[in-house]
Amino acid sequence: MINRRDRRPVSGVLLLDKPVGWTSNAALQAIKRLYQARKAGHTGSLDPLASGLLPICLGEATKLSGLLLNADKAYRFTCRLGVTTDTGDAEGGVLITRPVGPLSREQVEIALRRFTGVLQQTPPMYSALKRDGQPLYKLARKGIEVERVPREVTVRDLRLLRLGGGELECELRCSKGTYVRVLAADLGEALGCGAHVTTLRRIAVEPYDARRMVTLEALRERAEQGLAALDEALLPADSALPDWPAVRARGDAAFYLRQGQPVLVPRAPTQGWVRLYEGEERFLGIGEVLDDGRVAPRRLLL
Repeated sequence: MINRRDRRPVSGVLLLDKPVGWTSNAALQAIKRLYQARKAGHTGSLDPLASGLLPICLGEATKLSGLLLNADKAYRFTCRLGVTTDTGDAEGGVLITRPVGPLSREQVEIALRRFTGVLQQTPPMYSALKRDGQPLYKLARKGIEVERVPREVTVRDLRLLRLGGGELECELRCSKGTYVRVLAADLGEALGCGAHVTTLRRIAVEPYDARRMVTLEALRERAEQGLAALDEALLPADSALPDWPAVRARGDAAFYLRQGQPVLVPRAPTQGWVRLYEGEERFLGIGEVLDDGRVAPRRLLL
């Protein structure tokens, strides 16, 4: 066991392919131990049933984790038609079964269009949302149901990939806070037969996609080669902000930025949020352009 004082100030973003059956926190703690990291945080939970992209921020990169928490997400999911469960997924108890009947691809695609755009979605009881400090899923397990306020979410794209054998498979791109289990249950009701999620895989958290994900098994193999091999799997913190304009300060301007003071930087954007650099390479953090044209640091990395 490594003492806290001996842990490393390693920094970066790891795109973990979370396995099915693991909680997001269990995966986070496993990564923190492998990297011997002082500080780490994930950027939005995945249910144990779900697999796929779980960005984990280490060290100073945790200061940017909120940006990823608020980012759009993309999923692939499979629904079993004709069966409704109390959790909305395969781990719940069956509430009702109904015949599916013949369903054409066109019928399903028409129903899918009803669930694109801005939606009001009621969070499920089996969720990590809290009421009076208690997660809702704990209340649900006691048979307690409480009123939940509908939330506005945005489904940007919802496409049918496969239909057959009493199942349908879809790909979804949506805003933060979208519950795929609720969407699947609502879709099942629109089709008149009910449905629940049987598989769920996250394939993107903007700006990241699945192509650079690393499995726990691959990381354990790297760990046998040493910490340097593990560190090679990390992306730099500024990889979370690829579309933000860059402001590169030098000399006194860079010095005052590091002290938390706004400065004038030649050829800086005239408004909005920016990435801050000292010179060409050293990422300092994020800033905002003020009305008077100065660039103010808002979150600095050490």
